Amino acid sequence: MQGKKIRSDLILLLAAIIWGFAFIAQRVGMQFVGPFIFNGIRFSLGILVILPFLIFRKKRIWMVFPEKREDSKKIIWGSILTGIVLFIAISLQQIGIMTTTAGKAGFITGLYVVFVPVAGLFLGHKMNFRIWLGVILSLTGLYFLSMTQGLKMETGDFLVFLCAICFTVHVLLIAWLSPRMDSFLLAGIQYAICAGINLIVAFCIETFTWIQVMDAALPILYGGVLSVGVAYTLQVVAQKKAHPAYASIILSLESVFAVIGGWLILDEKMTLRIFTGCMLMLAGMIAVQIKYVKTSIP
Repeated sequence: MQGKKIRSDLILLLAAIIWGFAFIAQRVGMQFVGPFIFNGIRFSLGILVILPFLIFRKKRIWMVFPEKREDSKKIIWGSILTGIVLFIAISLQQIGIMTTTAGKAGFITGLYVVFVPVAGLFLGHKMNFRIWLGVILSLTGLYFLSMTQGLKMETGDFLVFLCAICFTVHVLLIAWLSPRMDSFLLAGIQYAICAGINLIVAFCIETFTWIQVMDAALPILYGGVLSVGVAYTLQVVAQKKAHPAYASIILSLESVFAVIGGWLILDEKMTLRIFTGCMLMLAGMIAVQIKYVKTSIP
């Protein structure tokens, strides 16, 4: 059992690495196309990535649903809700960044590392000192990484704050759904919902040409194949065994890998403050791995 939990944590870590480097792809991609068409295409690509797995597992997918029709309906509607929440979260984040600094947006988004265990208390999730220590260390690390200016609530800050709440809901929804249904089916449903809404909004309010889309092809491919098709699917698979609070702490390491990617690829500065933030977040992840908590996710 412990080996399975370690494997789940390593899978989550891989997802965090992919998402961290995806910030670079998103920054480059936004130079050519708007956020909704970018997200619409990349989530569509995510569907294509997992489609072979869905076809291969089609005989097994529906066997995971409970015999009671009422419970099956809850799971289907829950997976649809997960896609809607994911769309709202990434949209709020992208719009919010337009009217606030990237540093403040990164810190505020990372607050889900605190919101998940707090919300988990109300859902009956068991916590211990190691989780709270990991939360405190991760939150402090996020501050050093992101908050380079004074705290001041702007309109964009509030939108990104709502984004953090949405990501909290998303993590908890995945924690509830992933043990109850096929991982690839859950991933496929949320990708389809998120892609569909993004494309509808893009065609309604954004102006773009296919030449612009082709100019952004490489960032979109990374965002679609790796960030969505691989990383979001890894999250769904891993959260079958991982405690939601563990998951939020490990996934928050994407901020660290975003900094590392910027340093290696975009030649951004690695200051002592940034290095300290990375080490604190790493310490937060290690803190929760020292000894696993016994928990049952409702």
